[in-house]
Amino acid sequence: MTRPDVDLDATLGHMAEGLRAFSVHKPVMIGIHTGGVWVAEHLHKLLGIEEPLGSLDISFYRDDFTRVGVNPQVKASNLPVSVDGRHVILVDDVLHTGRTIRAALNEIFDYGRPASVTLAVLIERDGRELPIEAQIVGTKMKLAKKQHVKLFGPGKLSLDILEAGA
Repeated sequence: MTRPDVDLDATLGHMAEGLRAFSVHKPVMIGIHTGGVWVAEHLHKLLGIEEPLGSLDISFYRDDFTRVGVNPQVKASNLPVSVDGRHVILVDDVLHTGRTIRAALNEIFDYGRPASVTLAVLIERDGRELPIEAQIVGTKMKLAKKQHVKLFGPGKLSLDILEAGA
């Protein structure tokens, strides 16, 4: 394990500042289970968004669902308000290949047709497989293919860089 030198409080504050311009649209904020929900909880509070925070579990929307099967920790998605015609801020902890975001977008559109979707991620790393880009990025990391980022939460957030198989 390697602890990256990232000040998460400052990073979340920077992300919240970047999202303030989107707050004028009275957005709906949705976090992707699990780390994205933890990040979204912090941003939701920093921005003082009035609408309740939504959450998505994209397990059934993954493109590798038939290969990996059901995640034993599947949680129900919770969108407490309609996304139809609303501006959505979609939050995740790590943007890597883009496949999680693709799955989340598919699920959101099953709930309705938002006016817009803004993607905010705590960490953007290299290795994109799909043409997906975040509008708000906390920090960028270059990692070896065998490394991945692990976010720990939900209260005080912390990060580790793990080697595959660890």
